[in-house]
Amino acid sequence: MSDFDFALGETADMIRESTARFAADRIAPLAAEIDAKDWFPRDELWPAMGELGLHGITVEEQWGGLGLGYLEHVVAQEEVARASASIGLSYGAHSNLCVNQIRRWGNDAQKAKYLPKLISGEHVGSLAMSEAGAGSDVISMKLRAEKRGDRYVLNGTKYWITNAPYADTLVVYAKTGEGSKGVTTFLMEKDMKGFSIGQKIDKMGMRGSPTAELVFDDCEVPEENIMGPLNGGAGVLMSGLDYERTVLAGIQLGLMQACLDVVLPYVRERRQFGKPIGAFQLMQAKVADMYVALSSARTYVYAVAKACDAGKTTRFDAAGAILLASENAMKVALEAVQALGGAGYTKDWPVERYMRDAKLLDIGAGTNEIRRMLIGRELIGGGA
Repeated sequence: MSDFDFALGETADMIRESTARFAADRIAPLAAEIDAKDWFPRDELWPAMGELGLHGITVEEQWGGLGLGYLEHVVAQEEVARASASIGLSYGAHSNLCVNQIRRWGNDAQKAKYLPKLISGEHVGSLAMSEAGAGSDVISMKLRAEKRGDRYVLNGTKYWITNAPYADTLVVYAKTGEGSKGVTTFLMEKDMKGFSIGQKIDKMGMRGSPTAELVFDDCEVPEENIMGPLNGGAGVLMSGLDYERTVLAGIQLGLMQACLDVVLPYVRERRQFGKPIGAFQLMQAKVADMYVALSSARTYVYAVAKACDAGKTTRFDAAGAILLASENAMKVALEAVQALGGAGYTKDWPVERYMRDAKLLDIGAGTNEIRRMLIGRELIGGGA
């Protein structure tokens, strides 16, 4: 398939080429085992991804990063997820939700302490926002942090936390007051007193991207580990959502490309009624729809990523990009299963995994219902 030139620039093209090569050589051969065993290959991949510079794409060079933009990050995210959406999800949670938030909000001492090992891949990062009773309505969180002397004591739980069982450094949101003006961001370390990993969550898809509960039982966090302003955590949280949605949309682009990577050779080779099934118009229409779904989502996601880099993104367009990418990816994955027929429904082919993986981003990073509500509210309220 000839690639349409999105004119992303020489740097983005170089990032794509190096990431695609690494993903094909190192990630893709592990993808089926990662899914089957629900296995997170930290030692096999994380330091190597660090050597390639993938963990610190948006971080300034003084902190060990590449000093590039969200466009390059989306491209890297896309190529990692093309090889394994599970690794793509863990990579996005690490490099964007954790590392990029520390880059944006940490003070110099916090950056110097935490960023080097996160960027090298020696450490794994995570973000802890959701709770069992606080998903889309995140401000209703119950995890509380009370000041005692020179530290804060945290009590409560977090749920659905990506990378939790392996995380060395976590960006954690907790209540220090009431309402949206009473949330504070803390930088946690895995061995802090009173902090532990609770139940591991067994998921339908994105297996191998570990998800678990976090338990805080009189967990002591030094006051110096507050990131951003005290009681300003809602601002920290919301400011990161646009970048989170934009970068994570790259996972769905990679998934759609992975579907085409399987379907196109299959329909050329599989013969029925004396000819390749790709010769039938219904199958050609299916492939055309898959390609257009991918290309249209790419166009929107890349445009929003460029706007992020120019400081011109809008909240509803970041939500719109991941909304389009997630719904298109689900359609493309379903069509990939259908195109392979009975083979597509078996574990012998990866398209059933792509279908299970694709569903996650209809839900994660803000559900499609919340995205639609946000877009509609902003537009009707005069946001566009």
